[in-house]
Parts: sequence; structure tokens; C-alpha cells
Amino acid sequence: MSVQSSTPRRRLDPDERKAEILLAARRLFGTGTYASVSTTDLANEAGVARGLINHYFGGKRGLYLEVVRQMMVIPAPVTEHLPKTTVEQRLAISIDRWLDVVERNKEMWLTAIGPEAIGRDPEVEEILAEGDEIAADRVLEAAMMADVTEGREVLRAIIRSYGSMIRAASREWLVRGTLSRSDLHVMLTDVILHVLTTTFPNVLAARSE
Repeated sequence: MSVQSSTPRRRLDPDERKAEILLAARRLFGTGTYASVSTTDLANEAGVARGLINHYFGGKRGLYLEVVRQMMVIPAPVTEHLPKTTVEQRLAISIDRWLDVVERNKEMWLTAIGPEAIGRDPEVEEILAEGDEIAADRVLEAAMMADVTEGREVLRAIIRSYGSMIRAASREWLVRGTLSRSDLHVMLTDVILHVLTTTFPNVLAARSE
């Protein structure tokens, strides 16, 4: 891939510059593949010298892994400042916010969950595992179940499994077009509510028999 960017170089503080590089990387990795995007492409798109990519991220691979991490780790705002209402409504709001994030970053999300990324190497798998753990935290927070102790590890395992379903369902929405965003929102809300209120108690009951 060869990209010539007209992005002018501007004086920014380090955090702003890193953010711009990450934004440029999301665009390029989202429309291409890891192999097709070069460090020069990334530098041109971000309007920086190649050396800054090495300085901030240790090179193209480090930058790619950070972009994947950004996509796979559910941001805190998804479950922040939720109203004190029913669990169903809180989960519905959180899922709607998450769908906003995915929709804004459609191409990079699909790259992050695609066959080139999933199971490709231990570092990517570690990021996916980290994302699953943080997602479990976010779900428990939204469902007001963060303090659950009995069967906690089983509960987290069930939620992580739900996360795998989310990735598959998002492809039905974004790639195949078999589900609309509204369809996905209803399905994901209903499934996680059932998982938390019915499946989890049933699993605990079966274990105690």
C-alpha cells in the first residue's frame, strides 16, 4: 500500500500526537491489512516522521497491537453515569453505547475480529483475553452485579462466552447485513439479561445437585 497524505505537520503535545497517529492507524488498518500497510504509509497518513512511530509505539507492530487493544477493550464511558433504573434499561443503554463505538469504527472493528487477527499470535490473543475480562467488568457494572461473590468465576466465564457471540453477531450486522443495528440491540440485550437472570442461577443450581 502506498499512501501520500496531505496532512500537514503541526506542533502537538505528545498525547495529542499519539492520538493522531492512532487515529491514522485505525483508518489505514481498517481499509487494508497489517501486511499491506507500511510504516511510511502510517507516517504519511498521520503527518509525522517515521521515527515518531518507533518512538511512541516501538514500530508498526506495536502500533497495530495498540489499535487492536483500543477496539477490543470496551471503553469506560459505555457503562459510566448509567441511570439508577432497571437492570434491563441499564444493559440496553450500555449496549447502545457500545454499538455507537463499533459503528464509528466499523472497518477497524472488523479487522480486529477478523481471521488475520483472531488466534494469529499470542500477543493478539492476550489482547482479546484482556478485552474479554474488561467486558465482563463492564457488564457486571451495568447489571449492578459487581459485588457478586458466589459463583463469580463461573459468571465471568459465561459473560466471556457471550462476548464471543457478540463478535459473531456483529459480523451478521456489518458484513452480511442479515441483522440491523436495531435487531442486534434487541438480541444482545435480551440474551445478556437472560444469561444473568436465568442461565447463571440455573448453572449454579445444577452444580449444587
